Amino acid sequence: MIELTHDCSCENNPLVPTVCKVIEITEETSDVKSFRVQTLDGALPFRFVPGQLGMLGIVEHGECMFCVSMGGADWLEFTVKKVGTVTERLHLLYPGSQVIVRGPYGNAWPVEQCKGHNMLFIAGGIGLPPVRTFLLHTLAFRADYGRIDLVYSASTKADLVFKEQLFDLWPAEPNTHIHVSVYRPSEDWEGPVEYTAPFLTSLGLDISHTTAVLCGGPSLYRTCSKALAEMGVPDDHILTTLEMRMKCGIGKCGRCNVGSKYICLDGPVFTQAEVNAMLKD
Repeated sequence: MIELTHDCSCENNPLVPTVCKVIEITEETSDVKSFRVQTLDGALPFRFVPGQLGMLGIVEHGECMFCVSMGGADWLEFTVKKVGTVTERLHLLYPGSQVIVRGPYGNAWPVEQCKGHNMLFIAGGIGLPPVRTFLLHTLAFRADYGRIDLVYSASTKADLVFKEQLFDLWPAEPNTHIHVSVYRPSEDWEGPVEYTAPFLTSLGLDISHTTAVLCGGPSLYRTCSKALAEMGVPDDHILTTLEMRMKCGIGKCGRCNVGSKYICLDGPVFTQAEVNAMLKD
C-alpha cells in the first residue's frame, strides 16, 4: 500500500510572498504558457518536491494556485492556462516582469515508495503539468523505476503541451513509451484519434507491479479510473491530484472540502482508495 506524507522541503514561510522575476516564457499552446521565475537576486523562490503547488500572481491583480510543473537549481516553472482574470494578466507578462510567489503547498507524489514499480502516467490537456513533475523525477533517477508509459490526450494537436518533450525527448529515454491521442482529427495529425480511456485500454499494457498516476478533468478522471480498475490496478496503486480544487492553501476558505478532508491540508495527492473513502464521508 502506498502511504502519502507531507514534506514542505522549504526553509521559508509559505504564507509570505516573495517578489520574483520572470526569466523565461514558453508558449505551449494558444492559451497555455510556462513561466520560469526566480527571486530578484537570482535564487530559487522555494524548494519543492514533485506534486506540490505554489501561488503565482501579480500584486495589482491577485494570485492563483498552480502546480510547480518543473524546477531547476535556481528557478521554478509554472504552466498556466488562460481561463480567467488573473491568468489573463499573467499571459501579458514578459521576461523581466515582476511577480509574487508563495509556497510550497500540499503533499507530494510518493516518489520514494514507487521505486521499483513500473509507472503509468495518464493525463489530459492541462493535466499533464502536474504529472510531468513525477515523470521528470523518474527519468532523472531512471534506475530506480521500471517501465515508464505516458498516455496523454488533448482536443487537437494544437492543444498538446510540451510537444518537444512528447515527441523528441521522452521517447528517446530508455524503456520509456509515449502514447498520444487527440479527440478531434486535423490535417496535421496522423496519430490516434480517440478519447483517453478507450485509448488507454486499446494499448494492451502489462500493468503488473504498476503504479498509475492520473490527472485530468472530471470526465477523464472518471473514465480512466474505471478503466484502470478493469485492467486490474488496485485502488491503492492509482494516484491522482485534486489540485484544481485548491484556492487558499491553508484550509480557511472551505472551497476544497470533500467529506471530512480538505484538499489543501490533506492533499492534493490521494490514492483512489482515499478518494473513494472521501466520497463516502
